[in-house]
Amino acid sequence: MRIAGVVSLVSAGLALALFVAADAGRAQQAGGEAVPIDSDDIGGVVTSANGPEAGVWVIAETHDLPTAFRRIVVTDDAGRYVVPDLPAASYRVWVRGYGLVDSKPQDARPGRHLNLQALIAPDARAAAQYYPPNYWWSLMKVPDPSEFPGTGPSGNGIPATIRTQAQWIGQFKNGCMSCHQMGDKATREMPPGLGEFDSPLEAWDRRVQAGQMGGMMSSFVNGLGRQRTLQALADWTNRVAAGEVPPVPPRPRGLERNVVISMWDWSDQYAFVHDTVSTDKRNPTVNANGLVFSVGRFRAPDVIWLDPTRHTTGALAAPIRDPDTPFTNPQSMSVPSPYWGEELIWTGKASLHNPMMDHRGRVWLTHNFRNPAVNPDFCRAGSTHPSAKLFPLDAIRRERRQLSVYDPGTKEFKLIDTCFGNHHLHFAEDRDHTLWTSGGDGVAGWVNTRLFDETGDAVKAQGWTAFILDTNGNGRRDEYVEPDEPVDPTKDTRVRVDPYGVIPSPVDGSIWYAVNNRFPGPIVRLDPGRNPPATALAELYEPPFDESSGKSGFLSRGIDIDRNGVVWTGLAGSGHLASFDRRKCKVLRGPTATGQHCPEGWTLYRAPGPAFKGSSGDYSTEMIYYNWVDQFDVLGLGRNVPIATGTGSESLLALLPDKAEWVVLRVPYPMGFYHRGVDGRIDDPAAGWKGRGLWANFGQYTPWHQEGGKGSTSKAVKFQMRPNPLAK
Repeated sequence: MRIAGVVSLVSAGLALALFVAADAGRAQQAGGEAVPIDSDDIGGVVTSANGPEAGVWVIAETHDLPTAFRRIVVTDDAGRYVVPDLPAASYRVWVRGYGLVDSKPQDARPGRHLNLQALIAPDARAAAQYYPPNYWWSLMKVPDPSEFPGTGPSGNGIPATIRTQAQWIGQFKNGCMSCHQMGDKATREMPPGLGEFDSPLEAWDRRVQAGQMGGMMSSFVNGLGRQRTLQALADWTNRVAAGEVPPVPPRPRGLERNVVISMWDWSDQYAFVHDTVSTDKRNPTVNANGLVFSVGRFRAPDVIWLDPTRHTTGALAAPIRDPDTPFTNPQSMSVPSPYWGEELIWTGKASLHNPMMDHRGRVWLTHNFRNPAVNPDFCRAGSTHPSAKLFPLDAIRRERRQLSVYDPGTKEFKLIDTCFGNHHLHFAEDRDHTLWTSGGDGVAGWVNTRLFDETGDAVKAQGWTAFILDTNGNGRRDEYVEPDEPVDPTKDTRVRVDPYGVIPSPVDGSIWYAVNNRFPGPIVRLDPGRNPPATALAELYEPPFDESSGKSGFLSRGIDIDRNGVVWTGLAGSGHLASFDRRKCKVLRGPTATGQHCPEGWTLYRAPGPAFKGSSGDYSTEMIYYNWVDQFDVLGLGRNVPIATGTGSESLLALLPDKAEWVVLRVPYPMGFYHRGVDGRIDDPAAGWKGRGLWANFGQYTPWHQEGGKGSTSKAVKFQMRPNPLAK
């Protein structure tokens, strides 16, 4: 293993950059040269009392189109900007940046120059209101390493099962940030609707019980040690209320100033909008200039679409097959929401998740449409189905979704009942267009979509397998021992993993999974063999974990792969993006191949941003929810560039591995950008940067936490990289 020394492109030389930018800006203004623009652009210079302002955002927003639209750019070294290719409308234009407070919006139309006056923040606290949430969250002091292992209810309150500070941090980040940001204004301050309390601790105790998800939040806090966790949260918000502010984040510089961000409102104020898909990952020219899709998990209508050329949006409801299909969320609460009172805002059942587009432009979904308590007979013991004969499944336990496919041409859904639960999904690059899914029940599941299309037979088209390690090292699948039994050197070993992320390899046909319910969070490789499930064998690799050195990686969530077969996974707990190159491994199978046997295959890249107070390791407060590899250079930073979701920093985090440098593409407005996945589409290969871009969306459970509060909706967000900050 090696730990890469990653340097953010926005982290060094800020004072010098501002000094040079001021001089350059004064020269530009003195020369009287206007920023060149076209008839559909707005351009000008941003200055403040200190001179030209480099590396700040210019935001153009309109409500004249069928849905609200924004385009955001960054100023260059001389404070100049160009907002390109705007639809005909009237815009409000203003400046936001670190060290500033928002300027007064100015009215403008495309084709006109507009110089803007930036406002220097009067003090550090005013400036900090625009900092990313993970900077504010870094002020929280985590339990000291001496408090671990936990001593339970009769001791320090931390469960004895939490052995290290790293494990506590990992569970804390993964549990909180999987649903919403921590450190934004909505979480670092107490909502007025919560009530009045004698202490911050009592307020937090109430807060984690409130609303439809209160039961889940409260249970999660109990798992960390309720009293100790509430003390840490209360101390944090108390110090924030008393005026403590986080460190100053760096402004965008270098390549980060070339980004163009476009944004459309979609869905409604209640919807938890999850993931966005625009094309086939295997061929990003599929569905060029077509609709962009997303899903709302908790409330119908469930499928959301955007036409980015007409600036129109819409939604449709996904079908529920069986009347006894359970609700996605509890339909009661013990403590009213501080935002919605006793109103049950989430009444959906479909719980759609992770849409993926195939080579025909159809959208495949994980979809709950029946009661998962009892599986069909073909799934269970006694069935003649090849997978059931080897590993019968009586019920779907962890992930209860089945599958569906939506055809935009016919506007119809087809439902595919599966024995296994489904969470994420991806297509393999094979003649069967095999759809591999992650989920629960300790199995890998798949559907031969070619066979399903030809026959409509979901039973014959699907298969699943347990994860069997080749611990006897003979290269084939044999009789195995169960996970709770000792390793037998003459047999293989079944491992109990519930995969979260999934990605097929374009190199050798293997399937890779990320596992986030087993510390420190392994990745698993599945070789289907010639006759799955009978020939399928697994390999398990854990990220390096050595807390004594402070150089550990833990809790994988997302997973993707480049065109060379190098796997990339986001380690949500430690705040790393990690690569794993199996070609470097000295051991692949045998009795020692049970996790920590290939440190040489791993490289950890720490995400930008601060660490928690009191953290013994260099663990970023960033929470990488998922990650994506730009295999075909859709963004413009190069082929095979890995991109992480900066859910705490409100950004895309693109890594240039050869330079070990981050390119941080932050969405500054509205504050609250939180996204779970990335998709990249090429609309016109001949149009340069204008013909391509990445798609993401605002995707947290609580859209009312973002800037604007109640009434705010999710947004579809497109990222493009032009060759320089003034390209038109």
